[in-house]
Amino acid sequence: MSIPSYGRAAPPSAPAIRATSVTVMSPAPRRLAAFYAALLSAPVTAEEPARPGEPEDAGWAQVSARDLTVNFEWERHWRTPRWPAQAGAQTSTQHLDLRVDDLEAAARWAVECGAVRAAHQPQDDVVVLLDPSGHPFCLFR
Repeated sequence: MSIPSYGRAAPPSAPAIRATSVTVMSPAPRRLAAFYAALLSAPVTAEEPARPGEPEDAGWAQVSARDLTVNFEWERHWRTPRWPAQAGAQTSTQHLDLRVDDLEAAARWAVECGAVRAAHQPQDDVVVLLDPSGHPFCLFR
């Protein structure tokens, strides 16, 4: 099977594939969903408790904002990512970018919801924060 190069349109015979959500791993997914629900002023739209034999913080949850659905899934072998990346440490392989109207007001709100402002801020027009599980996320105008 030949894979098309980046930027090239899929052939008419390609199956319809639609991105609907992103899943974020966490040691406490339902608590992390509550954080993002507050941050985004969006509801927790689905939630499942821990399965038998799992810790109480395990489980699964989903937050559906207007343009984004985020699933939060329990990770048994969780290691908090380091940002910025450091050799030999767990890295964050992806992060959420959230558009805001007022960067500083949104950053203050994120901290009120439970985020921590990252020590390293690489750009003047972006604020990097860490969610309660340690994932970085960016606010931008």
